[in-house]
Amino acid sequence: MSHILIVDDSPSQVLGLQRILEKMGHQVSAAEDGAAGVQAAKDLLPDLILMDVVMPNLNGFQATRAISREPTTAHIPVILVTTKDQETDKVWGMRQGAKAYVTKPFSESELQASINAFLSPEA
Repeated sequence: MSHILIVDDSPSQVLGLQRILEKMGHQVSAAEDGAAGVQAAKDLLPDLILMDVVMPNLNGFQATRAISREPTTAHIPVILVTTKDQETDKVWGMRQGAKAYVTKPFSESELQASINAFLSPEA
């Protein structure tokens, strides 16, 4: 079982992601915006982070950059899960340190494949 942090300001999105992750057998924590997500990443050191982009305080691009550049959290893969579907958004997100980019609305199988790509089978 892996520990996954969801960073999203939409309670309904968090709940939907949480249901999928728990069905996959993962432990889930959540943060309501980018700033809280960066702090939670430092405090919890999750195995993976699912990050929304459009959020108050720090947006997902800024939070991903902060997490990927912080030595204590740089090893944690960040998957951006967002409605921003332009190619420039995807390129920018990857340049900030994201390991994958999933566009909302997503299929459960697409999300699971992205998550499994970054978690070892033993996790």
